[in-house]
Order: sequence, then C-alpha cells, then structure tokens
Amino acid sequence: MIALVRYMFTVMVLSQRYLAPLLLFVGLLLVLTSSDSGPLAATYGSAAGSMLVCSVWLTMALVGLEDRPHRSILVVSAGSRLRVLLGTLATAFLLCLVLTAAGLGLPLISGNHSPSAADLLLGTEAQLTCAFVGIAIGLVCSRLVFRRQGYALVLALALLLAVLLAKGVSPVNVLLTDLQNASDSAGLLGSTGVLLAVAAGVLAVGAAAVQAITHRKD
Repeated sequence: MIALVRYMFTVMVLSQRYLAPLLLFVGLLLVLTSSDSGPLAATYGSAAGSMLVCSVWLTMALVGLEDRPHRSILVVSAGSRLRVLLGTLATAFLLCLVLTAAGLGLPLISGNHSPSAADLLLGTEAQLTCAFVGIAIGLVCSRLVFRRQGYALVLALALLLAVLLAKGVSPVNVLLTDLQNASDSAGLLGSTGVLLAVAAGVLAVGAAAVQAITHRKD
C-alpha cells in the first residue's frame, strides 16, 4: 500500500494537476483572511470552506490521472480494485494534509492573531471534516463513475451546494455555522470532533458506493 500511495503521489506531483486547486486554496485563504483580527474559529471556518472545494477538485484530478487501460494495469499490479481505491483515498488525504498545514499557517501570517493550542486543533478538525466530505464528493463524481466529465462537474457543483446549504443535515453546514458564531475554540472541540467522525462516515459510504459501482461495471 505504501508503494501504491508513493506512486500515485509522485504521478500527481509530476502531472502538476495539483497546482490549480492549490493556487485556488491559497488565493481563497488570502482573500478571506487577509488583515483579519477576529476570532480564529471564524477564520478557520473560511479555511475549511476553501478546503471543501479544493479537496473535491484534487480528488477528481487524482482519479483522472490515468485512463481505463492504465488503471486496469495498476489494478493488476496492486492486486485488486479495492487496494487501488484505498490507495487513492490515502493519497487524496495526504494532499489534503498539506493543504491543512497551509490553512493553519497562512491566516496567522496574513492576519493578526495569537493562536492557542485549541485554535490550532479546531482548525485541523474543521479542515479535515471538509476534506473528508470533499474527497467523498470527488470520488462519486470522478471518472470511476462518470465517463462524461460534464455530467460529473454538474453533479459535483450540486453536491457542494447541498452540503453547504443543508441546514442541520450536512456536517459541513453545521460546522461552518458553529465556527462563524463561535468566540471560543475550546468549547467547539468536542462537537467538531463528532462532526469529523460523521464526515469520515460519509467518506466511507461514498467509497463503498464507488467500489460497488465499479465492480458492477466490470
């Protein structure tokens, strides 16, 4: 599995398809948090929202690196489609971890804040929550499910709007609402941890659905 993740990560870096979502993430952070001096909970809410969009893009780009013949060769080399799918998830998660580090640090540089350990932990939980949901959307809307990427793009945009606007249902909506209205990061750590677990469940369901769809296609 480590060799598979290393291969996917290397191909992604060499393809430079990570650059566009990375630049979008950094650009959104700088626009939304520049000269900000408010509570870090709200600031990291902006970082989490940016992570949601960029994790979808990164995942779709990662899955789309190889066409069907090359992916079939990769499946044979890895031993199963499930291993390749898990390797894709792990690689997407690593890429999102890089963005998470940027999401924690850039607001501190562009704004005026004195972060505490609770602030940093909350920012990490928030961004990973959105990353898990974004990776799930990216998988469902990837070439593994849709051959025509126009349809996949429309569905991805619809799902993004759904998770952002579904009040009280989507972990992303609940998270961003809590962060926007919070003044104390420590008080949100527990509830955000629960939302992170829910988002991990969403990712598991999305991965299982994609695995079942690709199995039926074969």
